[in-house]
Amino acid sequence: MVDYATLVEAADLALLVKHSSVVVADCRYFLDDTEAGRRAYEAGHIPTAVYVHLDEDLCGPPFTDHGRHPLPTEGEMNALFGRLGIAEDTQVVAYDDGGGVAAARLWWMLKFMGHEAAAVLNGGFAGWLTAGYPVESGFRTNEPTLYHGRPRPGMLVRMKDINEGQLLVDSRAAERYRGEIEPIDPVPGHIPGAVNYAHQLNVGDDGRFFSAPLLKERFLHLLGDVPPERAIFYCGSGVTACNNLLALAYSGLGTGRLYVGSWSEWCRDPRNPVEVGE
Repeated sequence: MVDYATLVEAADLALLVKHSSVVVADCRYFLDDTEAGRRAYEAGHIPTAVYVHLDEDLCGPPFTDHGRHPLPTEGEMNALFGRLGIAEDTQVVAYDDGGGVAAARLWWMLKFMGHEAAAVLNGGFAGWLTAGYPVESGFRTNEPTLYHGRPRPGMLVRMKDINEGQLLVDSRAAERYRGEIEPIDPVPGHIPGAVNYAHQLNVGDDGRFFSAPLLKERFLHLLGDVPPERAIFYCGSGVTACNNLLALAYSGLGTGRLYVGSWSEWCRDPRNPVEVGE
């Protein structure tokens, strides 16, 4: 079986669900109604999919950071993957209905813990429906496993690691980066020196990622002479930046680093400088 490590198309997932051992994770989540994703899953989801909640499953009590969506501990991540029925050789496919945002957070966590066969459904649940594939309703659980992943510390950046001269990429919308609006966090603006590359630039109106060559061209322009593995991506709380990291990997340029605490952690510390504007 081919391992999918970035994106998977609906046609390929339909074959995986029918003929192979795959764990499908429904990560639908809506910031304005945090239970809407669970209700949507219960009403209809991709066959065999289990539900993963951003707040309950993909976050944990602060241990690496104090942002709005802290990264779970190593033990908590291993427990989550085991509860989802993931073995070390399991193909995992995550999806959502928001351009691959919440799904990319699960994708990044799996990669961080050393799981290579993890991908996001291109086009999400809407793309699955558009293609005419079936859905099922109700709740499902998988047979649990014992998962023993190990973190890749080079993929993770903490607030203390941020210093002048690094390439910081702010993944929020341009108006939030510039500090013109701030609907969530207490302080508007961005980390001084950061450049802006909004995660919305990765997908079209249909929720599908743009082609790998186009994304590669955009990221090469963004990175300049900085190797991708040295670039640090952040956002509001360490979620939407994962979408940029997924797009970067899909483009063929490799893996960047994630500052999980992101702006929600940075701006709460009065010792940290803040910049507004371009």
